[in-house]
Amino acid sequence: MPESPYTVSDVMTHTVVAVGRDAPFKEVVELIDQWKVSALPVLVGEGRVIGVVSEADLLPKEEFRDTDEGDPAERAKADGVTAGELMSTPAVTVHADASLAEAARIMARRHVKRLPVVDAVGILQGVVSRSDLLKVFLREDEEIAEEIQHAVLSRLPVNTASLTVTVAEGVVTLHGSLPERTLVPVVARAVRAVEGVVNIRLDLTHR
Repeated sequence: MPESPYTVSDVMTHTVVAVGRDAPFKEVVELIDQWKVSALPVLVGEGRVIGVVSEADLLPKEEFRDTDEGDPAERAKADGVTAGELMSTPAVTVHADASLAEAARIMARRHVKRLPVVDAVGILQGVVSRSDLLKVFLREDEEIAEEIQHAVLSRLPVNTASLTVTVAEGVVTLHGSLPERTLVPVVARAVRAVEGVVNIRLDLTHR
């Protein structure tokens, strides 16, 4: 994997299970169960994403089985029999060159667990999930320390030769001194931006 910042293309799943808009309800349920996913992109034409059908889109079928009450939009989902009638549209998507932080923000703000990854014209390229975004925290401590030392500290516009880096379980500790106190948040921000860093601890003095 490359040095920080990682992009969605570094962690996404390239083999994607998807359905057409005419896929029947039971086929959607069977695919979700078979592939152990929470949602499926809905495609038209050469693979353009027009929506996503998720477990949440399917649940109204059971929720309103024994009642005529409820939100009209949810009741419409309960009556749906194809992916096109059940899907949430427009689809919430992300591009392959987006940062992992950007993808995480989209998931959090739109309350979704998976994002179809599309190109500039909306053609499906892959899928990125919450678990994919967490892969960066599997990086070895030694790999993180090396990146901080050679790709972060050595490129800062100050002398950082006195700084040493130790990493344990993803937690970075910086030891040493800096020319000015004002540089402490600058260094901390740069280190925190490295993918796989769980937290940072500062044991710094200033001259």
